[in-house]
Amino acid sequence: MGITYLAANRNKRSLTLDMSQAEGKKVASSLCKKADVIVENFRPDVMGRLGIGYEAISAHNPKVIYASISGMGATGPDMNLGAFDLTIQAIGGYMSITGERHGEPIKLGTSAFDIVAGMNCYSGILAAYIQLLQSGNGQKVETSLLEGEVAFLANAGLEFLLTRNNPVKWGSEHAQQVPYKAFETADGHAVIGAAYQNIWEAFMGVLGRADLISDLRFSNLEGRITNRDELYSLIDPEVRKHRTADLLERLSAAKVPCSPVNNIDQVFAMPQVQHRGMQTAVSHPSYGTLAQIGPSTKFSAFDVSEGWTAPPLLGEHSAEVLREWLDLPSSDIDVLIEHRVI
Repeated sequence: MGITYLAANRNKRSLTLDMSQAEGKKVASSLCKKADVIVENFRPDVMGRLGIGYEAISAHNPKVIYASISGMGATGPDMNLGAFDLTIQAIGGYMSITGERHGEPIKLGTSAFDIVAGMNCYSGILAAYIQLLQSGNGQKVETSLLEGEVAFLANAGLEFLLTRNNPVKWGSEHAQQVPYKAFETADGHAVIGAAYQNIWEAFMGVLGRADLISDLRFSNLEGRITNRDELYSLIDPEVRKHRTADLLERLSAAKVPCSPVNNIDQVFAMPQVQHRGMQTAVSHPSYGTLAQIGPSTKFSAFDVSEGWTAPPLLGEHSAEVLREWLDLPSSDIDVLIEHRVI
């Protein structure tokens, strides 16, 4: 019942199952043979050893969509290596491009690539389901933390592939846009993106530094990139003269892209976040009303958050699932409980 568990397991049911016992393997196999979709994130050889790998299940259930998430990928020389989000952020390159210039490697603030892997798996399942509707056949879907991260390198990864130069850390700055970063204000921080010429000139007008517009060192984007440190040494003190709210109001009026750097409490206090239903609650048997983050995707035909249930207690639904899926009588369930299979 830690925070990560509560964040990741709403709308699920919990069935405990000891698959080191033969009866546990039998129950697992029976459940898998009835499933439309199976999602697993063991190391690549585990499900096969348990007798519930894709080949075994699809032989009985050819329409099954069998989705596997691993740390390093389902095949290859490192397929059996374990992974945490921390180790993946390191080995997959993200920590080499995250952090302040010339600073230490920094991990992203959440377990981002655990989540990315889940989202890739989710979209893969949907694509497989669309093909199932056309072909009548299920299939296996594979993704991993590593593959998700390498794909997420996006322009930084392509920069290396095209130039063979390793991208470096830029903090909140941008390699090809200046000024563009988080600035310290008199009472906090604000991000300002003013690289394009008309926006740069508007930004300097707000700061009262129109003289820098005609300064040959900074008069065009190429010069601002070349002389970025000298430019920031001049405009950083100007920004620090202003309170965040006052500066952002003036920048917005001048059509300069800008934003406060919000703390999490400020995020959930935003009228826009509240209006879009990004904070909701469910009823938990132990904690009562339990706050939850709302859905990022909305649908016109239904309310996706209607009927949401709390993250389950361990084994809360074992008997319920076995009765519903396998039509097991209470006497058989009692035996499984007695033998500590469930």
